[in-house]
Amino acid sequence: MADVTQDRDFSGLRAMFLNGTLKKSPETSNTEGLIEVSASIMRKHGVDVEVLRVIDHDIATGTYPDMREHGWQTDAWPQIWDRVKASDILVIAGPIWLGDNSSMTKRAIERLYAQSGQLNEQGQYIFYGRVGGALITGNEDGVKHCTMNILYSLQHLGYTIPPQADAGWIGEVGPGPSYLDEGSGGPENEFTNRNTTFMTWNLMHVARMIRTAGGIPAYGNQRSAWDDGERFDFVKPNPEYR
Repeated sequence: MADVTQDRDFSGLRAMFLNGTLKKSPETSNTEGLIEVSASIMRKHGVDVEVLRVIDHDIATGTYPDMREHGWQTDAWPQIWDRVKASDILVIAGPIWLGDNSSMTKRAIERLYAQSGQLNEQGQYIFYGRVGGALITGNEDGVKHCTMNILYSLQHLGYTIPPQADAGWIGEVGPGPSYLDEGSGGPENEFTNRNTTFMTWNLMHVARMIRTAGGIPAYGNQRSAWDDGERFDFVKPNPEYR
């Protein structure tokens, strides 16, 4: 059994939450209410946490690192990207609309994808060595659909996804109270609170494991080496052995 007295100080780790709410600050965001459940645990244990509402920033639509180079007059993403890149943990959060992720959530994922061709110091894709999670709120069906989309996207980019790296809250299907509304039962929901807590600890544990290990081992996944001709034991199939 694991030692329950093990070090729980995660100082030195940085986490970023990208909130895909459609509500500009300072309007209340139910998604941000759930974010704070996770963020407060992280802060308590020394993690440097930033929460950012995508809609509050003039982030251009597109899949290039800087859309000002592709016809847009302004683009806040390059500055946000510097903070995302500096984070060990990224949690993408948002509401459900029409059973799917919001347009702001999707925009954030698209802009992350814009960086996917970049490499780290070891010649791996830039997102290697970072961990990702997902948080969803809503009063219509779709929590698992939304988190599957987010977590698939993050792992495809190179993020490591810990066990049980998602959580969500959903009210009664149809018009009704949202997560932070009085009487919704959201902040008191045992299932949501348990899953959010487990997600948070798993994110911190895996982020520190990777940091301590010096990142993801590089052999077999270095794009730079592949481009230089290294094939990591891959042998081209012989068509005669069909």
